Amino acid sequence: MVTKEQALECNAFYINNNGKSYLWRANGKCKVWKTRPNDFKLPIKHGLYAYGYITQDNAYQFEVVS
Repeated sequence: MVTKEQALECNAFYINNNGKSYLWRANGKCKVWKTRPNDFKLPIKHGLYAYGYITQDNAYQFEVVS
């Protein structure tokens, strides 16, 4: 699981899908809000065309690359 602090400082993340691990990397700056201290939104990229976000709602699916 990725925490807000890890999203602010790490650049690479793994997601496991059906036994396969996919490497995603940060593609921008992590957005945080003053009024919602637990929320964050980190843009990520996989390959050439796959884009997405790590948020507090789907952070449990990702692991930090060590």
